[in-house]
Amino acid sequence: MDLTAAYGYRLDWVVSFVAVARYGGFSAAAKAVFRGQSRISEHVAELEKALGVQLFDRSAHPVALTPEGRALLPAAEEILHRLGELATVRGQVRFGTYPSAAAWLFPQVAVRVKEVRLLLVEGPSIELERALVHGEIDLAIRPVHPLVASETLEHRVLWREPLVAVFAASHPLAAQPSVGLADLAALPLISIGEASGGRQFESHLAFASAGLSPASVYRTNQPQTLLSLVRHGLGTGVTNALAVTTANLDGVRLVPIHDAGVERQVALFLHRDRPRTPALTAVIDTVTAIDPPALGVL
Repeated sequence: MDLTAAYGYRLDWVVSFVAVARYGGFSAAAKAVFRGQSRISEHVAELEKALGVQLFDRSAHPVALTPEGRALLPAAEEILHRLGELATVRGQVRFGTYPSAAAWLFPQVAVRVKEVRLLLVEGPSIELERALVHGEIDLAIRPVHPLVASETLEHRVLWREPLVAVFAASHPLAAQPSVGLADLAALPLISIGEASGGRQFESHLAFASAGLSPASVYRTNQPQTLLSLVRHGLGTGVTNALAVTTANLDGVRLVPIHDAGVERQVALFLHRDRPRTPALTAVIDTVTAIDPPALGVL
């Protein structure tokens, strides 16, 4: 696209052309856009000269679009529509979140703040902390655990959700109303977190508080990966409720853990030393106004 070609056209030519077409005449267009009729006529004439075509049949009463004018009108109206959208945008917010919160929360925010351009940045909790500290995102939606290391971050808890066991549908415990941590500790487990360990996720804290140290055959931060591993009989999953209720549950069963003693707290994290722009404030207000997820399925 040759950007310099746009310099040959003026926006008021386009406005006047669309106004004449929309209101059926030069006089009516002038009243609608608060310009003199002679100015409207001048704008249309200049646009016709620049394009090398006649846009209106001035011998008709009222004036009528020529075939060239009819062909140009949709594009001219689209230009004005896009400019109107541009005028309503209040800025851009880089919205950091982990996968299950992205699936549940982000669409609800996006449909409510159309005046803000949202950039979705997905990643694991640890990476979101680093990105927020280094100014690569403007906010982060992530669990309180693992605890952040940086004192420059502050948070507000948005919702709480229980831990849940995920069994293959054929597993003997899949039909139980609930299971205990000791039952799960005896099974090959698939848990959330990094493969290298060393960080305190909620499921690890729950077992540790009960004096249990089960072995995790696999660890993953992707809900669909955890469910697929369970579905293929490679272990029993232990994760937070929202992660699996926003994913495909074919072939698996969710069972509450009656003695978990730990729940996931999901919070909105911000950098306390950075300014709150109107766009960021609008997104914060929207996020905090959304009701917590309904997890009655458990």
